[in-house]
Amino acid sequence: MIKMSKALRTHILNSLDKGMRLDGRKADEIRDIKIEFDVTKNAEGSAKVTWGETEVIAGVKMGLESPYPDSPEDGNLMVNAELLPLSNPEFETGPPGIQAIEMARVIDRGIRESKSIDTKKLCLKAGEKVWSVMVDILPINDAGNLLDVGSVAAIAAIKNAKFPEVSKDFEVDYKTKSKTGIPMKQEPIEVTVYKIGEHLIVDPTIDEMKVYDARLTVAYIANGDIVAMQKAGEEAITIDVIGKMVELAHTTSEKIRAKLG
Repeated sequence: MIKMSKALRTHILNSLDKGMRLDGRKADEIRDIKIEFDVTKNAEGSAKVTWGETEVIAGVKMGLESPYPDSPEDGNLMVNAELLPLSNPEFETGPPGIQAIEMARVIDRGIRESKSIDTKKLCLKAGEKVWSVMVDILPINDAGNLLDVGSVAAIAAIKNAKFPEVSKDFEVDYKTKSKTGIPMKQEPIEVTVYKIGEHLIVDPTIDEMKVYDARLTVAYIANGDIVAMQKAGEEAITIDVIGKMVELAHTTSEKIRAKLG
Protein backbone atom coordinates (compact mmCIF):
# COMPACT_ATOMS: atom_id res chain seq x y z
CA MET A 1 0.00 0.00 0.00
CA ILE A 2 2.85 2.41 0.87
CA LYS A 3 4.59 1.68 -2.43
CA MET A 4 1.33 2.26 -4.27
CA SER A 5 0.88 5.60 -2.49
CA LYS A 6 4.43 6.66 -3.39
CA ALA A 7 3.88 5.66 -6.99
CA LEU A 8 0.56 7.49 -7.08
CA ARG A 9 2.11 10.59 -5.55
CA THR A 10 4.93 10.58 -8.10
CA HIS A 11 2.42 10.18 -10.93
CA ILE A 12 0.27 13.06 -9.64
CA LEU A 13 3.29 15.33 -9.09
CA ASN A 14 4.63 14.62 -12.56
CA SER A 15 1.28 15.61 -14.01
CA LEU A 16 1.09 18.78 -11.89
CA ASP A 17 4.61 19.73 -12.94
CA LYS A 18 3.30 19.75 -16.51
CA GLY A 19 0.44 22.06 -15.54
CA MET A 20 -2.32 19.48 -15.67
CA ARG A 21 -4.01 17.08 -13.27
CA LEU A 22 -4.73 13.42 -13.97
CA ASP A 23 -8.34 14.17 -14.93
CA GLY A 24 -7.30 16.95 -17.31
CA ARG A 25 -8.19 19.90 -15.09
CA LYS A 26 -5.93 22.78 -14.12
CA ALA A 27 -4.89 23.24 -10.50
CA ASP A 28 -7.50 25.94 -9.85
CA GLU A 29 -10.32 24.33 -11.84
CA ILE A 30 -13.38 22.83 -10.15
CA ARG A 31 -15.69 20.18 -11.52
CA ASP A 32 -19.26 20.91 -12.63
CA ILE A 33 -21.74 21.52 -9.81
CA LYS A 34 -25.45 20.65 -9.87
CA ILE A 35 -27.83 21.40 -6.99
CA GLU A 36 -31.27 19.81 -6.57
CA PHE A 37 -33.81 20.71 -3.88
CA ASP A 38 -36.61 18.84 -2.09
CA VAL A 39 -34.96 15.46 -2.56
CA THR A 40 -36.69 13.92 0.49
CA LYS A 41 -40.25 14.41 1.75
CA ASN A 42 -39.52 13.76 5.41
CA ALA A 43 -37.17 16.68 5.97
CA GLU A 44 -38.14 20.32 6.44
CA GLY A 45 -35.54 21.12 3.81
CA SER A 46 -33.20 19.07 1.66
CA ALA A 47 -30.72 19.30 -1.17
CA LYS A 48 -28.55 17.04 -3.26
CA VAL A 49 -25.27 18.32 -4.61
CA THR A 50 -23.63 16.52 -7.52
CA TRP A 51 -20.09 17.85 -7.88
CA GLY A 52 -18.29 15.96 -10.59
CA GLU A 53 -18.89 12.37 -9.51
CA THR A 54 -19.16 13.26 -5.81
CA GLU A 55 -22.75 13.20 -4.56
CA VAL A 56 -23.95 14.44 -1.17
CA ILE A 57 -27.43 14.75 0.30
CA ALA A 58 -28.18 17.12 3.18
CA GLY A 59 -31.42 17.33 5.12
CA VAL A 60 -32.75 19.74 7.73
CA LYS A 61 -34.99 18.69 10.59
CA MET A 62 -36.42 21.08 13.17
CA GLY A 63 -37.69 20.56 16.66
CA LEU A 64 -39.00 22.74 19.47
CA GLU A 65 -36.74 22.50 22.49
CA SER A 66 -35.75 24.38 25.61
CA PRO A 67 -32.97 26.94 25.01
CA TYR A 68 -29.60 26.81 26.69
CA PRO A 69 -29.65 28.63 30.06
CA ASP A 70 -27.03 31.17 28.92
CA SER A 71 -28.91 32.04 25.70
CA PRO A 72 -32.64 31.92 26.53
CA GLU A 73 -33.64 33.82 23.38
CA ASP A 74 -31.54 31.91 20.87
CA GLY A 75 -32.36 28.83 18.84
CA ASN A 76 -29.87 26.01 18.34
CA LEU A 77 -27.86 24.57 15.46
CA MET A 78 -26.42 21.07 15.14
CA VAL A 79 -24.56 19.61 12.16
CA ASN A 80 -23.97 15.87 11.77
CA ALA A 81 -22.16 13.90 9.08
CA GLU A 82 -22.40 10.18 8.47
CA LEU A 83 -19.86 8.46 6.25
CA LEU A 84 -21.04 5.03 5.18
CA PRO A 85 -19.53 2.31 2.96
CA LEU A 86 -22.34 3.20 0.56
CA SER A 87 -20.24 6.14 -0.59
CA ASN A 88 -16.72 4.80 -0.07
CA PRO A 89 -15.67 1.24 0.84
CA GLU A 90 -12.98 2.68 3.13
CA PHE A 91 -15.68 4.05 5.45
CA GLU A 92 -16.99 1.77 8.19
CA THR A 93 -20.38 1.34 9.82
CA GLY A 94 -20.83 2.17 13.48
CA PRO A 95 -20.27 5.31 15.54
CA PRO A 96 -18.94 8.38 13.69
CA GLY A 97 -15.21 8.19 13.05
CA ILE A 98 -12.67 10.99 13.18
CA GLN A 99 -13.26 11.99 9.57
CA ALA A 100 -17.04 12.28 10.03
CA ILE A 101 -16.63 14.27 13.26
CA GLU A 102 -14.14 16.62 11.64
CA MET A 103 -16.37 17.12 8.60
CA ALA A 104 -19.38 18.00 10.78
CA ARG A 105 -17.37 20.37 12.98
CA VAL A 106 -15.71 22.23 10.10
CA ILE A 107 -19.04 22.74 8.31
CA ASP A 108 -20.75 23.68 11.57
CA ARG A 109 -18.03 26.25 12.31
CA GLY A 110 -18.46 27.97 8.96
CA ILE A 111 -22.21 28.36 9.52
CA ARG A 112 -21.92 29.31 13.19
CA GLU A 113 -19.00 31.76 12.95
CA SER A 114 -20.54 33.57 9.99
CA LYS A 115 -23.67 34.23 12.08
CA SER A 116 -25.53 33.12 8.99
CA ILE A 117 -28.65 32.06 10.89
CA ASP A 118 -30.46 34.72 12.93
CA THR A 119 -30.85 32.58 16.06
CA LYS A 120 -33.00 35.24 17.76
CA LYS A 121 -35.70 34.62 15.18
CA LEU A 122 -35.71 30.92 16.11
CA CYS A 123 -37.16 31.84 19.52
CA LEU A 124 -40.91 31.33 20.03
CA LYS A 125 -40.99 31.93 23.78
CA ALA A 126 -37.90 33.19 25.59
CA GLY A 127 -36.53 30.72 28.09
CA GLU A 128 -39.02 28.04 27.09
CA LYS A 129 -39.40 27.24 23.40
CA VAL A 130 -36.88 27.71 20.59
CA TRP A 131 -36.32 25.96 17.31
CA SER A 132 -33.42 23.56 17.06
CA VAL A 133 -32.10 23.28 13.50
CA MET A 134 -30.46 19.93 12.82
CA VAL A 135 -28.52 19.44 9.59
CA ASP A 136 -27.63 15.90 8.53
CA ILE A 137 -25.05 15.38 5.78
CA LEU A 138 -24.85 12.05 3.97
CA PRO A 139 -22.44 11.39 1.09
CA ILE A 140 -23.77 8.80 -1.34
CA ASN A 141 -20.72 8.74 -3.61
CA ASP A 142 -17.29 9.91 -2.52
CA ALA A 143 -15.23 10.95 -5.51
CA GLY A 144 -13.24 13.54 -3.55
CA ASN A 145 -13.68 16.92 -1.85
CA LEU A 146 -16.37 15.86 0.62
CA LEU A 147 -15.74 18.82 2.93
CA ASP A 148 -16.61 21.46 0.36
CA VAL A 149 -19.41 19.48 -1.24
CA GLY A 150 -20.94 18.78 2.17
CA SER A 151 -20.74 22.46 3.06
CA VAL A 152 -22.59 23.51 -0.09
CA ALA A 153 -25.21 20.79 0.48
CA ALA A 154 -25.77 21.98 4.05
CA ILE A 155 -26.26 25.62 3.02
CA ALA A 156 -28.55 24.62 0.14
CA ALA A 157 -30.69 22.47 2.46
CA ILE A 158 -30.97 25.28 5.02
CA LYS A 159 -32.03 27.70 2.28
CA ASN A 160 -34.63 25.19 1.12
CA ALA A 161 -36.09 24.52 4.57
CA LYS A 162 -39.53 25.71 5.72
CA PHE A 163 -40.77 25.69 9.31
CA PRO A 164 -43.54 23.22 10.11
CA GLU A 165 -46.80 24.71 11.38
CA VAL A 166 -47.07 25.19 15.15
CA SER A 167 -50.20 25.53 17.28
CA LYS A 168 -50.70 28.07 20.06
CA ASP A 169 -49.83 25.28 22.50
CA PHE A 170 -46.52 24.71 20.71
CA GLU A 171 -47.58 21.45 19.12
CA VAL A 172 -45.67 20.89 15.88
CA ASP A 173 -47.48 19.65 12.78
CA TYR A 174 -44.70 18.10 10.72
CA LYS A 175 -47.13 17.17 7.96
CA THR A 176 -47.81 20.81 7.19
CA LYS A 177 -45.05 23.17 6.16
CA SER A 178 -45.40 26.91 6.55
CA LYS A 179 -44.16 29.41 3.97
CA THR A 180 -41.51 30.74 6.35
CA GLY A 181 -37.91 29.78 5.79
CA ILE A 182 -34.96 29.77 8.18
CA PRO A 183 -33.79 33.38 8.65
CA MET A 184 -30.38 33.55 6.97
CA LYS A 185 -28.20 36.65 7.05
CA GLN A 186 -25.15 35.13 5.34
CA GLU A 187 -24.32 32.20 3.08
CA PRO A 188 -20.84 31.00 4.02
CA ILE A 189 -18.90 29.16 1.33
CA GLU A 190 -16.10 26.83 2.41
CA VAL A 191 -13.19 26.06 0.12
CA THR A 192 -10.42 23.62 0.93
CA VAL A 193 -7.05 24.14 -0.75
CA TYR A 194 -4.70 21.14 -0.85
CA LYS A 195 -0.91 21.30 -1.02
CA ILE A 196 0.83 18.47 -2.86
CA GLY A 197 4.55 19.06 -3.06
CA GLU A 198 4.88 22.67 -4.21
CA HIS A 199 1.49 22.68 -5.90
CA LEU A 200 -1.82 24.07 -4.63
CA ILE A 201 -5.08 22.61 -5.93
CA VAL A 202 -8.81 22.83 -5.22
CA ASP A 203 -11.59 20.27 -5.59
CA PRO A 204 -9.34 17.18 -5.32
CA THR A 205 -10.17 13.73 -6.60
CA ILE A 206 -9.96 10.69 -4.32
CA ASP A 207 -6.45 9.91 -5.56
CA GLU A 208 -5.25 13.48 -4.95
CA MET A 209 -6.65 13.39 -1.43
CA LYS A 210 -4.57 10.29 -0.68
CA VAL A 211 -1.26 12.07 -1.29
CA TYR A 212 -1.68 15.65 -0.03
CA ASP A 213 0.79 17.16 2.43
CA ALA A 214 -1.41 19.82 4.00
CA ARG A 215 -4.81 21.38 3.49
CA LEU A 216 -6.50 24.60 4.54
CA THR A 217 -10.27 25.10 4.66
CA VAL A 218 -11.40 28.73 4.50
CA ALA A 219 -15.00 29.92 4.92
CA TYR A 220 -16.04 33.16 3.20
CA ILE A 221 -19.15 35.30 3.28
CA ALA A 222 -20.32 37.27 0.25
CA ASN A 223 -18.28 40.42 0.95
CA GLY A 224 -15.07 38.39 0.97
CA ASP A 225 -14.55 38.33 4.73
CA ILE A 226 -13.06 35.18 6.22
CA VAL A 227 -15.19 33.77 9.04
CA ALA A 228 -13.45 30.46 9.77
CA MET A 229 -10.30 28.50 8.95
CA GLN A 230 -9.10 24.95 9.60
CA LYS A 231 -5.67 23.51 8.83
CA ALA A 232 -5.03 19.78 8.52
CA GLY A 233 -2.28 17.51 7.29
CA GLU A 234 1.13 16.58 8.67
CA GLU A 235 3.20 19.21 6.87
CA ALA A 236 3.65 22.71 8.27
CA ILE A 237 2.81 25.59 5.93
CA THR A 238 4.51 28.97 5.83
CA ILE A 239 2.80 32.36 6.01
CA ASP A 240 3.58 32.88 2.32
CA VAL A 241 1.93 29.61 1.35
CA ILE A 242 -1.07 30.37 3.58
CA GLY A 243 -1.49 33.66 1.73
CA LYS A 244 -1.54 31.86 -1.62
CA MET A 245 -4.00 29.27 -0.30
CA VAL A 246 -6.32 31.96 1.03
CA GLU A 247 -6.21 33.82 -2.30
CA LEU A 248 -7.01 30.65 -4.26
CA ALA A 249 -9.79 29.76 -1.82
CA HIS A 250 -11.38 33.20 -2.22
CA THR A 251 -11.37 33.04 -6.02
CA THR A 252 -12.87 29.54 -5.89
CA SER A 253 -15.54 30.57 -3.37
CA GLU A 254 -16.85 33.15 -5.83
CA LYS A 255 -17.23 30.47 -8.50
CA ILE A 256 -19.13 28.25 -6.07
CA ARG A 257 -21.34 31.10 -4.82
CA ALA A 258 -22.48 31.76 -8.37
CA LYS A 259 -23.77 28.17 -8.49
CA LEU A 260 -25.84 28.63 -5.31
CA GLY A 261 -27.66 31.61 -6.84
